[in-house]
Amino acid sequence: MRKTDYAFWTFLLMTGLAGATTLLNVTQTYSATASQNSELYKQLDLFGDVLERVRSDYVDKPDDTALIESAINGMLSSLDPHSSYMSPKNFRDMQVQTRGEFGGLGIEVTMENGVIKVVSPIDDTPASKAGLQANDLITHLDNEAISGLTLEQAVEKMRGPVNTPITLTIVRKGKDEPFDVKVTRDVIRINPVKSRVEGDIGYVKISTFNEQTHANLVKAIESLDKQIGPNIKGYIIDLRNNPGGLLDQAIAVSDDFLEQGAIVLTKGRNNEETQRANARPGDITDGKKMVVLINGGSASASEIVAGALQDHKRATVIGTRSFGKGSVQTIIPLGANGAIRLTTARYYTPSNRSIQAKGIDPDIAVEEAVPDDLKDKIASEKPRGEASLRGHLKNPDGSDQTKDDDLGEPSGSPSYVAKDADKDTQLQYAISFLDGKAKGPETSSATPSGQTPAPAAAPSSGTDKDKKVPVPSSDDDKKVTPN
Repeated sequence: MRKTDYAFWTFLLMTGLAGATTLLNVTQTYSATASQNSELYKQLDLFGDVLERVRSDYVDKPDDTALIESAINGMLSSLDPHSSYMSPKNFRDMQVQTRGEFGGLGIEVTMENGVIKVVSPIDDTPASKAGLQANDLITHLDNEAISGLTLEQAVEKMRGPVNTPITLTIVRKGKDEPFDVKVTRDVIRINPVKSRVEGDIGYVKISTFNEQTHANLVKAIESLDKQIGPNIKGYIIDLRNNPGGLLDQAIAVSDDFLEQGAIVLTKGRNNEETQRANARPGDITDGKKMVVLINGGSASASEIVAGALQDHKRATVIGTRSFGKGSVQTIIPLGANGAIRLTTARYYTPSNRSIQAKGIDPDIAVEEAVPDDLKDKIASEKPRGEASLRGHLKNPDGSDQTKDDDLGEPSGSPSYVAKDADKDTQLQYAISFLDGKAKGPETSSATPSGQTPAPAAAPSSGTDKDKKVPVPSSDDDKKVTPN
């Protein structure tokens, strides 16, 4: 046989074997997939049987929509504490929260003894212009009594389309009789950033990460620079009790203080879903000394910022261990049916450490002093961290634990913060530290790795509304509500 004939027949034989192998693999894959689908369909049949039995035999006629929503939410909530279903109304409320603006009056309120109490009017809003004051009690909305409404229901009634009026019935200390105040709704923008001067130190409080956070932070730093001048010693960034918010805003805030390097890595189920956000040149503080304050209420996006600045040794982190929420949720809209909030990735600090169910440990641990009249109450409330949530994701390095081996304490740390700045132990320590009076480590012990196993692609900002929307933390049960 000639060599050319031999080569030809050999080629045909190898091609045939390859084709047979491919066909066998495809057949096996199809068989496995078909088997999995068959089992899934059996389970769906079971769900259908149970649903029909409930609809036909339950003692009261159930609401079909409520049954399906509860079933969907049960499926998602069984995955982890942060995955859930959002009804169309809850989805709209979430969008208002992340935008940081809505049609309303411009007051922060809370519920007290069945009526709405004004915590404070927001400057330059319809409420402040109408003369509403802190501690005013609102008893009626458009002549309808508030009694029996929840705080959320009352807030929903006060919000509404811009340029529409609402009449509030006010009870004020020092006034013998209730009186009415007519207020016209306007666009209210929630400022998540508040700042003030502490001697020759700039203090910035970031309460959440909504769409306004980065822009308002830049304005706050510029204002502090003008007020204090060139002799400013440094900045305190207060992230205590900040429940988190938008991923892209956490990245932008971190980038405000970093010149280069990784900010955060996000890793999904598959390797190709790994993404990395990098800092760009430019530090809005010109490299001034910084302190970041955290506590047990600092979660999610606030931990991203604290971890990035700590790993890059850009700031000294002071306070107590953070909450430990190291997962990323994506909002997936379902058209007119609301949306689902689904955990799609874990995030890692620049040194490639996961804080999931562990939290950020401060460089300098400082406990907040608790007044004597609150000690018993706070002592009876166990600190609540991610590791204490049922069904939480485990830390990928295997070190996830519900208790600290050294201290024997539950995961998480106290979230109490004194209202009076002079009695705020952690704040006063931070001021002393920047003044050079309090000693402590100048830098974090964590060192960012020069080789991180991730592509240099920035994470999605979640602006594709057909697929992804960045998510606020779901762990914030605020008692004070702006409207």
